[in-house]
Amino acid sequence: MREKQIYARPPEYPETWGDDGQFSQNQNWGNQANANYNNSRYNDEGKPNPNAQVFDEAFEVPKQKFNDIPFAALFLATVVGFIVVSVISIKAYKSTFNFQGTSIYNSGNTFSVNTHTVILFGFAIVIALVLSVAILMLARFHAKSFIKFSMIFNFIFGLGTAIYYLAMRYWSAGIPALVFTIITGISYWTMRKRIPFSATVLEIVIDVMKGRPSTLVVSILGAVVTAAFSCLFTISVVATYAKYDTNSNNPNCTSGGCSSGKLVGLIIFLFFAGYYITEVMRNVIHVTISGVYGTWYYLSKSDQGEPKLAAWGAFKRAVTYSFGSICLGSLIVTIIQMLRQFCQFLSSPQNAMIGGQDGIGAAVMVVMEILVGFVEWAARFFNQYAFSYIALYGESYVQSAKNTWKLIKHNGMSALVNDCLIGSALLFYCLFVGYAAALFSYLFLRLTQPEYNSTGGFYAPIVAFTFVIAMQITHVATTVVKSGTSTFFTALSRDPEVLQACYPQSYNEIFQNYPDVVKKLNPVGV
Repeated sequence: MREKQIYARPPEYPETWGDDGQFSQNQNWGNQANANYNNSRYNDEGKPNPNAQVFDEAFEVPKQKFNDIPFAALFLATVVGFIVVSVISIKAYKSTFNFQGTSIYNSGNTFSVNTHTVILFGFAIVIALVLSVAILMLARFHAKSFIKFSMIFNFIFGLGTAIYYLAMRYWSAGIPALVFTIITGISYWTMRKRIPFSATVLEIVIDVMKGRPSTLVVSILGAVVTAAFSCLFTISVVATYAKYDTNSNNPNCTSGGCSSGKLVGLIIFLFFAGYYITEVMRNVIHVTISGVYGTWYYLSKSDQGEPKLAAWGAFKRAVTYSFGSICLGSLIVTIIQMLRQFCQFLSSPQNAMIGGQDGIGAAVMVVMEILVGFVEWAARFFNQYAFSYIALYGESYVQSAKNTWKLIKHNGMSALVNDCLIGSALLFYCLFVGYAAALFSYLFLRLTQPEYNSTGGFYAPIVAFTFVIAMQITHVATTVVKSGTSTFFTALSRDPEVLQACYPQSYNEIFQNYPDVVKKLNPVGV
């Protein structure tokens, strides 16, 4: 009898689980079953083709189509609108460049953001990019310390930042920072016993990343592109202020065309477009990397091996058939981000609409900001798994969302997700970078004392804006870890026997910390 081959996913055969929880295979399945599996294509149960040469053949969708087209059209229209507004505003800014200033201190614009602000944002973006790369290196070389260090360090740094803001009576920043720090401390204390399981999963994800440099390359390139776009975004925002501010000293308004309504409308649109474009870029990267991790999980031990250029194949699907679905999921998070930004604006102590610095309305808006922040986290968490489904199974966003909800509700799967601290660790690192960039912008404004901020009215919007931009850059840079984790969980919940057959040592380590891994989730769509 010939030696049994190992397949990416074993064909259908009787499965038994021993009292010790170890997987046992019935060895009496025949050659015909082997042939049927080898010749099968990607079907409604999500079995990849082990003989595939490229990604599209390995994860072939029977009825390939462009999903969620209207949302792809909305995104493209948003990009066009952003370009138009940016070109018009930057052109006007260039014509009055000497008035706006060429450095930190020589601006003639004393009433609105100017070149000083552009330089501030530039420094903040560089800080976010450098810290993001450092975080990736820490995860790559010290996987076990990655989780513990994130919680301890973020608690200390967050507490220090909150105390500083409160000492400066900057309540709209100090109170949320203090609340998030308390949540961080409680999370660490209650989940510290679950760290070994998460550390095992993180080591698996990191090992895959080490063996497939394309994942790290895609993530770092994505962070660089996001940082470059953030530069364009900040310049566009400053230029729009410079062009449409209604101050009587604004040279751009000598021929009319400036109004408060136009300025507010364009700024809101720019923020929406900036968040939306960045979110789509991040999720395209996520879907691309998920495709690479999917091919590893199912095909790394097949006779044929993994398809060539898996990252390129996954990227092509992400920007074609699945692009509308990515745009839809990204739109949901963008709307929540806009609501959070709106709450931050209203909670500013300089905003007269809420009763001033000590107004009850300010406290209410701070609470609203915290609640919206939690909703944003939940939406991102949900999207992580939905986009992994999209990457591997080519479904629409709605269908992927249904499958994700089924995955979360699956017996034991919710515990698996909750036990995993990797996502929390990455969130804490993103918060750390956001805190660092926001604190830098606050200190920069306080030490340089630009005339346009003589009343302190620009502290809140600039600090909040810097925080969001820094977090976005870090989110993109760490996508390689988040994508690997969510894809691994998705595949593990559906086909745990694949990991057991191909990587028994890793499977046993996971089983020791999470016995419910033996409970399979039903195939997609069932």
